[in-house]
Amino acid sequence: MFRRLSFIIISTLALWTGASAQINTDQVMRIGRNTLYFEDYVLSIQYFNQVINAKPHLAQPYFYRAIAKLNLEDYLGAEADATLAIERNPFITDAYEVRAVARQNMGKLAEAVDDYDHALTDMPVNRGVLYNKALALTDMKDYSRADSTFEILIDAFPKFDSAFLGRARMRLLTNDTIAATADIDHALALNRNAVNGYIMRADIAINSHRDYPAALADMNEAIKLQPRYAGFFINRAYLRYMTDDYYGAMADYDYALQLEPSNTVALFNRGLLRSEVHDINKAIDDFSQVLRIDPMEYKAMYNRAMLLADIGDYDAAIADLNTVIDAYPQFAAAYFMRYDVKRRKGDMNGAKTDYDRSMSLAGSDEMTPTLMADNTGDEPATETQEEVKRRFESLATVDDNSEPDQVYSNQNIRGKVQDRNLAIEMEPMFALTYYTSPTELKQSGDYIKEADEVNATRALRFLLQVTNHIPAMNDEDVIRAHFSSIDYYTSYLSTHKARPIDFFGRAMDYITTRNYDQAITDLDRAIELAPDFTVAYLMRADARARNIMTDIVHEPDQSAPAGAQVTLASREAIDNWQMVIADLDRVAKLSPDMAIAHYNKGVVLARLQDFTSALRAFSRAIELKPDFGEAYYNRGYVYLHLGNRDAGTTDLSKAGELGIVPSYNLLKRMNR
Repeated sequence: MFRRLSFIIISTLALWTGASAQINTDQVMRIGRNTLYFEDYVLSIQYFNQVINAKPHLAQPYFYRAIAKLNLEDYLGAEADATLAIERNPFITDAYEVRAVARQNMGKLAEAVDDYDHALTDMPVNRGVLYNKALALTDMKDYSRADSTFEILIDAFPKFDSAFLGRARMRLLTNDTIAATADIDHALALNRNAVNGYIMRADIAINSHRDYPAALADMNEAIKLQPRYAGFFINRAYLRYMTDDYYGAMADYDYALQLEPSNTVALFNRGLLRSEVHDINKAIDDFSQVLRIDPMEYKAMYNRAMLLADIGDYDAAIADLNTVIDAYPQFAAAYFMRYDVKRRKGDMNGAKTDYDRSMSLAGSDEMTPTLMADNTGDEPATETQEEVKRRFESLATVDDNSEPDQVYSNQNIRGKVQDRNLAIEMEPMFALTYYTSPTELKQSGDYIKEADEVNATRALRFLLQVTNHIPAMNDEDVIRAHFSSIDYYTSYLSTHKARPIDFFGRAMDYITTRNYDQAITDLDRAIELAPDFTVAYLMRADARARNIMTDIVHEPDQSAPAGAQVTLASREAIDNWQMVIADLDRVAKLSPDMAIAHYNKGVVLARLQDFTSALRAFSRAIELKPDFGEAYYNRGYVYLHLGNRDAGTTDLSKAGELGIVPSYNLLKRMNR
């Protein structure tokens, strides 16, 4: 599938400022604008949040935060912030443009055009606004107004190559291929590096003339300009295939998969090509890989069934066909193939039933799905709840190729964080620890009143901190210090009257050195001595959870939903998780205002696939702590798992605003 023209994204900032009474607010705004200019979008949002909290009546911080969110592709959040800026100051022309771009990316085309028109009243020949308005009108199929807008744009900016490409696209939609080709040629004459021009001209060569050599030449030029884009190699592989260059096509699919190992289009098409050249086992491997990424990709399943039948694995072929038929009960070809497999297997009665059914369907007017073609077609414009759930689950099962300890380092909060290949998973539970990994977004750990009270007693050998990303223990001196601390507590307890805090302190050392069984034993003793020891219950829940996770087999069931990150292999495992929940319930009873207790319970409930209860727990955490970014993220995660796209994206947008970096990555991937 050839790439569409992308929208022009605002890259320059309006140079307007307003008087502010407090110097510190001015300074924070200035720092925020500086970080925005240097593309530190996530960090800039945190600065603008500070200004908004101090002076919510100002329009500027909402406007700049909208720009940051727009660059992070959080279009819902950008629209909301631009609206808030306009409500506070309706004369900010740039805010209308920002909101228009956000709305255009969300498909709110009529509203976007209204905003562009408002911006054009103050700047009638703004190149970006005219261009984006023309694209929006084209997508609305208002070709007359789109053509007029392109005319104004080209008259004002006759050397703007993207204007000619945009008009070419509009002309293609009205079947004026000759005029479209002329516009593309003119754009390439203005700019030989206009990659979209080569893609569009190749598309015309394929669809209008079947001129595959000409299309191949243009695709070669596109690859020279963007040699790291997998989609171009997939397209060229198709063109090489059509010109009988099977080796070249295979090489392009291989290289596309080097660039994007989880690209299902490349895997599927390579599987088709391998099956055509009779490399059956490798073709089956490709289709199986597609199904590992998206278990409901029926085209891959149907084609795998054909190949499994060819190699005599009739049971596996029938299993695949059963799944396809369950999804598409009117698909005559699937019944006919299953008839043939059953016949070869010797199941003549079953074969006859399928044969009769296939003949009946073939003679009817029922529509059948196209499961034999490649999967390069466009996604439907709207998705059902089940489709949202399916797509989210397919994202959540893709392997992560980033280093876990880099996800929260400072270098990974800079720039377009939504483009990074992060694992799609929930934010983990919070716990007490002696160590944290501060970043520019979070200079210190989170706060629990009870932990602060323990620190104030100075009864522990180390200070308690709160985090949900405990760093790895790689420093041998630090590890030795905690083993020494364990020895100290053991010696002390053998010669002194036992105190709850001493068992708790030794338990913390055991947890730090990953000895969870001993930690649980010590926390049991601490709780026996002090039944109202809130943080002891909190840490016993954490130690029990970590113990369960350690015992889990690290080969999850491929058929389990992606949100279920724990394989519940036994009744014992479920009982152990219930003990974790019981401890967290006790924490919530002892400390009713502790949001983290409800958050942690939500994480456990989601792992147990009790998503309705998990939503309630995360919502309660947010009620207690309205700026709880991790709770918004996890609630959004659960909403998406349940197929509730609107609620999920709203929560993810809020989580990103509160500094949860993976939110933007998941937002982008759900919006593809």
